[in-house]
Formats: sequence, structure tokens, C-alpha cells
Amino acid sequence: MRKKLGALVDGTPLPEAEAHALWDRFSAWMEEHRGDLGGFAALEGFASIQPGVDGDRPVLRVSRSAAQNPYAPVRGEEDHSGRGVGHRGGRGPGGSPARQAGPSTPDRKTVQPRDVTNKSRK
Repeated sequence: MRKKLGALVDGTPLPEAEAHALWDRFSAWMEEHRGDLGGFAALEGFASIQPGVDGDRPVLRVSRSAAQNPYAPVRGEEDHSGRGVGHRGGRGPGGSPARQAGPSTPDRKTVQPRDVTNKSRK
């Protein structure tokens, strides 16, 4: 049984067979042209295409008019805070929550490493 893949063209779902066929072509293209979303979109007659996830189902979001965004990590429609974030399209930071929080200060001062004589290095 094939995994249930989806595709949306300007927000309208494609029938399952068409979605699977689009995914097959997309996968083959990306194997040969890593990261070239715009090339695949143009080949298919679209302005842009972006892979994403709806729940646990992979989806391709295709548009006839929206500009192509660069390839980015796949994201779902909601993050764990419950806020809608959509797929990567310039609508928020990427990466883990810890990465998004930025640098932190250590709980204690940095200790200088010691050499084998147990003397502090300068």
C-alpha cells in the first residue's frame, strides 16, 4: 500500500492518483536536480511548488501565481505552540525552538582548561 500523498494546486486538492503521479515526477526531478523547485514548477506549467506536511501526510503545495521560494526544511501547518506557521515561505524562523531562542548565557563562568601538570592555561 502506498503512503497517502497529497497535492494542492492553489489550495484545491488534486485527486489521489494525480497527487501520486505529481509526487513521482517531483521525486524523480529532485533526484536529478537537487533543490531546483522552480525548474520543476516551470516544467509542470506552474509558478511555484513547495513540499510540506499536513498532519502526518506529505503534500506538495503548487501555485499558478505565487513566486517560488527557495528549498527549505519541510514544516507542517502548525507548530507545537498552536500558532499557524504554514510551510517555509518567509513566514517565520526555521530550526528547533532552542535555535530560534538565540544564544544563551552559561550558568557559570567558563573554566580555563588545564594541561597535564594541572596548571591553568593562559
